[in-house]
This record gives sequence, structure tokens and C-alpha cells, in this order.
Amino acid sequence: MSGGVDSSVAAAVLSEQGHEVIGLSMQLYDQRGAESFGSCCSLDDLYDARRVAEAIGIPHYILNFERQFQDSVVDNFVREYVAGRTPLPCAHCNSDLKFATLLDRARGLGADVVATGHYARVEQASDGRWILRRGVDQAKDQSYFLASLTQAQLARASFPVGALTKADVRAHARRLGLRVAEKADSQEICFVPDGDYAAFVARREPAVSRAGEVVDGGGRILGGHDGVHRFTVGQRKGLGVSGPAPLYVLKIEAESRRVTVGPRQALERTALTASGVNWVAIDPPRNWRPAAAQIRHRHQAALGQVRSIPGGGAEFTFDEPQMAVAPGQAAVFYDGDRVLGGGWID
Repeated sequence: MSGGVDSSVAAAVLSEQGHEVIGLSMQLYDQRGAESFGSCCSLDDLYDARRVAEAIGIPHYILNFERQFQDSVVDNFVREYVAGRTPLPCAHCNSDLKFATLLDRARGLGADVVATGHYARVEQASDGRWILRRGVDQAKDQSYFLASLTQAQLARASFPVGALTKADVRAHARRLGLRVAEKADSQEICFVPDGDYAAFVARREPAVSRAGEVVDGGGRILGGHDGVHRFTVGQRKGLGVSGPAPLYVLKIEAESRRVTVGPRQALERTALTASGVNWVAIDPPRNWRPAAAQIRHRHQAALGQVRSIPGGGAEFTFDEPQMAVAPGQAAVFYDGDRVLGGGWID
């Protein structure tokens, strides 16, 4: 229970259905610390979660996950930016905390299933395999962040609001008199509330602030920069250089500290490779099979073909070129609303 309306309604719905529900909230950082964190998972959110638990008549516990959050999410975020990649911390939080560490804690309390407020659906196929599907509300679908969940984790997962729209969820909260019914959604990464990723990374890893070159596609030096952590593939603003046409980040080479920029059309890619792929709905396909690939949270999944490659990876070819395929982001493969699998873009 994060203190938001989605997880609050998820708990209430399960309780109304007659399940024995225990409310668990994760304390992810020292609330007494000097460093400011965001509106997600704050002390106020923990209080909101506790009040909701009281309102629906379930026990509520706060679990200290500070060390695990630092190791699995924050440190990974910093390492990825230092390496010139674009991280996706919410996916690591889901797979490494909510459906790994939290599941272990839940079992210790005698709970069989971990339920969250994610807009996604899980069901069991006739062959026994667990299937992950998009949420009914396409504007709120969060299956993209859940593609790394294993069969064992999906078997213990429940998404009670996945079949509802956001409007339905708020209506449920109003009906139940929950004080979070109109609470705004959290938009930022919880540990970077001001959105200044570069400053956060530099505070955690000062050595990353090393000067480098900004070059064009031909290697011609256009200017300099103060660290590769300030850039991501597809970025347009804040490059520190200009040209006759708008320039975009095309490539980031952390070792040489070189950032390559160019015109928008140079961002187009017809294929990608991904590593650490988790196949959810199918066995690793050795031969090409039709699919759609989503390459960032707000990206409209693009049609193409996917196949597995040695070493636990996958290759995807797009029917139409796609913009800004950023290393470090997740590539999630779909068949309609069904998640086939997903991995990390190389």
C-alpha cells in the first residue's frame, strides 16, 4: 500500500470479496534524512496508507526496505547513467522489491499472494503457464513495468484494479469514503522529485562529472560537456551546441566520454537487441515470430518480429523505423494485450 488511490482500492476490493487482507507499506528511505525525496512513498503517504487500512478494517505494517531499495534501485539508477544508459527504476522496484523481497516478507506473515494497485492483469492458461496482460485502461496500463516478473512471481501476484478504469477506481474510493479518492497520481521518480537526474547522479557519483566532447555523426567536434550522465538517447534540449536544424543525442560512449548528436531522422532504428530477457507467455522463440515491441513507457508498441538469441537475449526488427531506441530502457514484446516477454535494450 503506497498511500495512493490505486493500491488503496486494490486492498478494499479484496477485503470486500472476503479475502483476509494485510496492508503492507515499504519504507524506502530514511524519513529523517536531509535529502529530499518525492511525493511517492513519503511519510505522508505511509500515513495515508495506515488511515485507509483502518477505514477498511485491515491490519497495516510498515516494512523497512531502505537497504534493499538502495542496493536494487538507486545504485542501479546511478550505475546506468554513469555507463551512458537510460535506466528504468520502476521496473527494478517491481521485480526486485515488490515481487521478490516483499513476497518473502508476506509469506512470513502467512500471506499466499501479493496484490498491488498496478493496472495490469494476470491469469493462468490451460497449460498452467501464468499470463500477464495489459490493464483494461490503456491510458494507465503498467504491464510494461512488470515484464520481468517470473512465473513463480506471477503465480503469487494479484492486480485487483487491472480490470478497472481510473475513473472506476476513484468511484470505488468515493463510495468507500476513502480520503485518498481525489489524491493526485505521482508522476516523478520517487527519489528524484525535482526531475534533475544529472544532479542526483553527480551527488552519488562525483567522478561522473568529467568533461567530454559533443560531436556530429562524422566525428567533428561541436562543443563540450560536463559528464555523460547529463544525456540520454533522443534528448534535444540542454545539449550545449546548436546547428542549422535541431540536434538530438544519437549515441553516448561513456568510456571515451563522447556524445554524438545529429538530426532527428538519424535517430531512426529498424532493429534492437535486448539482454536479460524474461519470456512470460512463451518459450524462447528460436525462429522469427510476429510481435509488437514497446520501447519506453509512453511509446505506442510497434509491429515487427522477435526471436531469441544465445545468452538469454532477444532481437527485434521493426516493420517501420522507430525513434530514440535508448540503451538501458526496457523492450517489452506483446501479442495483442498479452506480454510475451521483455528485456533491457543494449
